[in-house]
Amino acid sequence: MMNDIWLRPFIWIDYRVAVLFAVIIPLILLIWAFVQKVEGIQRLLGIYWRVSSLLAITVYLMIAQYPVSFISGLMALILIPISLWFWVDINDEIEYQTSGALKLVFTSWRWAMSVYCILNALAFIPFLGCAFSQNVANAPYCRLWFEAPLLFKEYFHPNTKPGFLGFLAIISLVVYVIYLSYFVLIKLGKQGRSATQQ
Repeated sequence: MMNDIWLRPFIWIDYRVAVLFAVIIPLILLIWAFVQKVEGIQRLLGIYWRVSSLLAITVYLMIAQYPVSFISGLMALILIPISLWFWVDINDEIEYQTSGALKLVFTSWRWAMSVYCILNALAFIPFLGCAFSQNVANAPYCRLWFEAPLLFKEYFHPNTKPGFLGFLAIISLVVYVIYLSYFVLIKLGKQGRSATQQ
């Protein structure tokens, strides 16, 4: 019980920081980039949203209290920084063609998001055991991670069963893994680190 009390505030802070860095700020940046017609930032944020959708899938897996959510959460934290820096052509376009306040704010967010994901991934590693727990909902260390997603469910899906939301999340996860596998095994070899090459 003492472990619950000690960990709970840190886990809730992590969820709040995630909403700020992973949802609110990139959404503002995307709108800003569209208004100013900065294509490089638009394209990179488009890639970011596709990759970071794994975080949303993870939240719904946690609503259903599926152990696989701990693996998908860690994978999201690893894939997001890679997606933000991987593309040579977009990096060059942002570095040499973009200027002004948007570039400064975007670059600051990109570094902050990368550092956040890396530190969070390292901190999340001790909880990976939850992915292999026989009764994850009753394991004290694991159960704490479900509290915020369950509150999210109460606000946005009050009349929907957790099992149904979890089923949709599993389907989404399968689609995500298929697309990621296709990209890594086939598309990556053709286009390399260029986001524009077909």
